[in-house]
Amino acid sequence: MDFIRVQRISNLLAKPFARDVFKLLVNYQNISASEVATRLDLHIKTAQDFLEELTSLGIASKGEVYEKKRPYYRYEIQKFQFSVEVDLSAFADVASGSDKRLAKKIRERKNAAAVFTVARAGDFLSSVTIFTGEGRAKKERKISLTQAQGRFLYYLPFPTAKPLSVREIIKQSGVTQSFQPEILDIVELLIGYDVIESENKDSG
Repeated sequence: MDFIRVQRISNLLAKPFARDVFKLLVNYQNISASEVATRLDLHIKTAQDFLEELTSLGIASKGEVYEKKRPYYRYEIQKFQFSVEVDLSAFADVASGSDKRLAKKIRERKNAAAVFTVARAGDFLSSVTIFTGEGRAKKERKISLTQAQGRFLYYLPFPTAKPLSVREIIKQSGVTQSFQPEILDIVELLIGYDVIESENKDSG
């Protein structure tokens, strides 16, 4: 089951009225959103949104009926049993250190709206603070770094220095290969915020 679908189902199950809606769907041959709303003392839109999402997920179905020439939908349960399963190993493909991403040449962007904070030990960074927007709309976001990320960014070439590949910087920093996924994650994040510039930003 893909993660987005898991999120959608989990959001429904987390609703305080979810159990009661499912009970109605199971015990009624079919039911309308207004009937669910009045039965459970919910706002009509709240009931309708919940039933529509169930339908979109294939857990329920809906059929259009007419009453005094006014169409509306009645909902019917389709799946009496369903499970929510998350395969976290699927994320490994996204975060894996591909040759293309490791070969990307990067350096700190000139005049980047960010502040790098050096850790007390002095040989790695502890955080990066990014500033976005201008004037009163200016926002500050502080990103805490893992020790591996901090060591990597400590060796990030300055704006005036020659760009180095991610692989070369990892080697210089002494970070072991097992930390490549989290290194690549912070690199992509900082590229997105224009804190790091890449020679092949659009191809990464």
